[in-house]
This record gives sequence, C-alpha cells and structure tokens, in this order.
Amino acid sequence: MLTYSMVFYCVNEGKSMNVRNSITPQGEKLTNMQLRNQWNNIDWIKVEKHINRLQVRITKAVKEGKWYLVKSLQYLLTHSYYAKLLATRKPTQNKGKRTEGIDGETWSSPEAKMKAALKLTDKKYVAKPLKRVYIEKYGSTKKRPLGIPTMYDRAMQSLYALALEPIAEATGDMRSFGFRKFRSTHDACQQVFNCLCRENSPKWVLEGDIKGCFDNISHQWLIDNIPMDKSILKQFLKAGYVFDRHLFQTEAGTPQGGIISPILANITLDGIEKLLADKYHKSKSGKINNHHAAKYNVNFSRYADDFIVTAKTEEIAEEVKELIKDFLVDRGLELSDEKTLITHIDTGFDFLGWNFRKYNGKLLVKPSKKSIEKVTKNISDKIKRGKAWKQKDLIGILNPIITGWTNYHQTVMSSETFHKMDYRIWNMLWHWAKRRHPDKSKHWIARKYWHTVGSRNWVFSDEDKKLNLLSDTKIIRRNRLKLDMNPYLDNEYFVLRKIKQRARKLTGMANKVWDKTTKICKPKTEIMTNNCCPI
Repeated sequence: MLTYSMVFYCVNEGKSMNVRNSITPQGEKLTNMQLRNQWNNIDWIKVEKHINRLQVRITKAVKEGKWYLVKSLQYLLTHSYYAKLLATRKPTQNKGKRTEGIDGETWSSPEAKMKAALKLTDKKYVAKPLKRVYIEKYGSTKKRPLGIPTMYDRAMQSLYALALEPIAEATGDMRSFGFRKFRSTHDACQQVFNCLCRENSPKWVLEGDIKGCFDNISHQWLIDNIPMDKSILKQFLKAGYVFDRHLFQTEAGTPQGGIISPILANITLDGIEKLLADKYHKSKSGKINNHHAAKYNVNFSRYADDFIVTAKTEEIAEEVKELIKDFLVDRGLELSDEKTLITHIDTGFDFLGWNFRKYNGKLLVKPSKKSIEKVTKNISDKIKRGKAWKQKDLIGILNPIITGWTNYHQTVMSSETFHKMDYRIWNMLWHWAKRRHPDKSKHWIARKYWHTVGSRNWVFSDEDKKLNLLSDTKIIRRNRLKLDMNPYLDNEYFVLRKIKQRARKLTGMANKVWDKTTKICKPKTEIMTNNCCPI
C-alpha cells in the first residue's frame, strides 16, 4: 500500500506555488523509523556488561597461557551483535569536529548508525584508503601526517580493538601509561617522581623519544606478533592513503587517526621494561637481586612513544640507550637524535608538560616553560581576536582554556605559576579593554570591566559570568597507582580510586557549589533552604 505526501502550498507575495507531491513506499518510511527506534532504545549498560564479560574471559585466558581459548573468545567477541553496536557508536562519539573519510560519510542519524551496525562484517572485508591531512606541530615548522579512515573502517578497527585491548593490558609493561584504560599522564608523573625523589635516587636520566613511531613500525613485525585475525590486520595496514587526489601505498606504520593504532603501537613497544629488568635487576639465576638494582638504579617509565630511564651514572645511561636502540631495530624504529638526551637531575628535564628538577637535593615538579608559553600564546591569540566581542563572550572562550590547563597541572607544584599566569592574563585583558575604549579614562575602564565579587576585588566579570582565576585552583596530589592491577580483573579498585580522587576535588569545589546554589535558590526561610539546597 502506498501513502501520498500532502501537497504543500507556499504563498509568496500573494502567489501560490504548488510543490510537486512525491510518492514514497510506506515500507521505506517504516524501515527508517524502525531503525531509528531500534538504535534509540538500545540498553547500552547491558551491551557494555556483555562485552566486558567476554573481555574478562579473554584476560583470564591470557594470564593462564591458554592461547587457543583466547583465539576462540576473540572470534566470539568480534562476531557478537552487541560488540558491533558498541564498535559503531565509538567513531560517532567524537565531541570535536567530525572528519569524514574519502567516502564522505559521517553517520549523523540514528538510522544510519543502526544500518551500519547491521552491515558490519569481516566477510570479504576490504579497507578503503585513508584521507591524508597534515596538522601543525607546536614549536616546529614541520607538520605531522594524519590518516583519517572512513567511518566503516573506523568501526571495524573499533570492533577488533575490543578484542585486542584485553591482551594488550594483560601482557603490557607495568610502567607503560599511554593509551591505556584507567591510566593517565598524571600516573606517569607520579611514577617518575617516586623514582627520583629520594636522597639515594639515581642522578642521571635518559629522555627517550622514538622517531616517527606511528609512521615507521614494521608491517611484517606487526603481522607476525599481533594476536588477531591476520587478514583483517593486513587490511588495516595496507589500505594506503589518498593525498591531493593521488593514491599512495603504505609500506610501514599505522595510521595516526586509526582507533586501533595506539594499541598496536603499545604492543610494539612493550618489552623494553622486561629487557632492562633482566639486565639490571636480575642475577644470573634469573631472580630479582636488590644489590644489582641498587648498583645500577635503572628505572623505566613510558607514555606512548615518550619514555624516561633513570641510571646511577652517565655511562649506564649510555649503555641503556644502546640496548633500546637494538630492541627497536627489529620493529623498524629508531630513537630521535634530537630529542633523546641524557641529563643530570640537577639540570632537570621536561616530560609530559612538566619539568622535573632537584633544587638542593629536593625534587620539584612544575609546569614546563613550553607548556606555559603554549597556553599564554593561546590565550593571547584569543584576546587579540576578540576586540569586537562582548565581555561575556570573551569570558566564555577563555574559561575552558584556563580550567583545562589548571586541571592538568593542579597535581604538581603550580601555585606560583598560577599566580604569575593570573597577572599575565590581567595585563592582556587590560590592554584589550584600553584598545576598545581609547578615549576613556583608566577609572572608567576599570569600573566597566572589573568588579568586586565576594571578598575579591578586580574580578573581570559582567552580570552573568566571571573569568576564572588560576590561583583559585587547589593543588591536589594524585593517588598512587598500583601497577599490578588489571582494569578487567580489578575493576573495583579503579572505581574506588576514581571516587577517592573526585572526593578530594569535591572538598575544594564545595564552596563554589554552595555559592552557585544559594544564588539560584535564595531561600526566605530555613525550611525553604532545606528543601531547595540539599547539600
């Protein structure tokens, strides 16, 4: 049975225009509606629990060395309906700008996502070439290549990443922190601090950086060593890329825009920690020898392709450097000569945006100069562009930048830096205000843009918004991570750890929350306060 769309009449300046009526099969409309409802009604908690159960089973099988069972469970997971739903959702969750691949698809509607999930299969799968774009590198004239797969290929990578991630977590280096579940840069910072903070800690540090890690990993090594379906892996690696309407083959590396690429890179670099432990921590019998460990003081920490290795002497650090060079050769990688340095702890070094340095024997961790310069330039550019903006619009743009930067650095010694940054931002805003009103006096400008809020004067604010001050951020130390905990087997530990960390932040935020709620509620009686603001 067919349904006919209504004839619409558009009236423009007294003239009516007939819009051609279209005939659409009811079945097609119902299909789209069913797909939309099917996607919108998915119980994602149930889906995630089902996938997590399979991932736990894979992790246990890896721990027990039952690789035949691992392979069977991987097949079960990658052919699961729930896994396909989850894999389809991940590429569409990007909060930033959605960048399409060479086919132009974005899966923006629920019916498109549901249709894609139903079509997701490994049968006769052929990956499409990636769209190559180049993004700027901070502090350099060079540009970094970025390969963007199509939405379908991203979903396929996400599907196989679900089955590969439990293996990577179970077999990975304990002191590897990049692109891993429930681990972060702050955990890497804490680990480095623990290695260097004592009086008898090592004095020399090897700062390691791998040259073009994602772009140069050997395809043959990946095919021989990555525990997943080889035919699918070959499709991911050999898809090629399109740039300037030309197709290029890929002979090495993994695409930096690929969902599975971080896992592949981590597995490639896993083993450095064991290599160093076998040489510097164990005796000839293979047992951990505390005398050996104290003699060499070799400790390792890695975040993605950046790592540091501590050593008691400069000679040991040089020896470690050669060992790692030999380790990387088989994988098609090499250390960057420019960024791989051996430094004394009294001179200090930068790692993940922080500077580690000992002052009179005491280790201090502060935001690095590069990080300070980067955020200063970013804020300065935004203020310069905002000459014609309203004050509240400028505040709305600056507050997320300030909040993000302070949240990143609030776990280290940043109080002095935060106060200096507040002074810098005040000066920038003062010049911004003077440029807007060149004929007005300083007192007039100050009264218009700066007000008293609470007990603080000179707050850049209007009636609705106020600019966040970096110095208001409370320094909160991070809980130390237990390195032997697995995210699939020890989930309760990570949940509890996250709750404790949030509780620490909540203590500092309680006053802000109270101020906001009292402004909204403004109770007249005690009863109204209890009903309106249950804090």
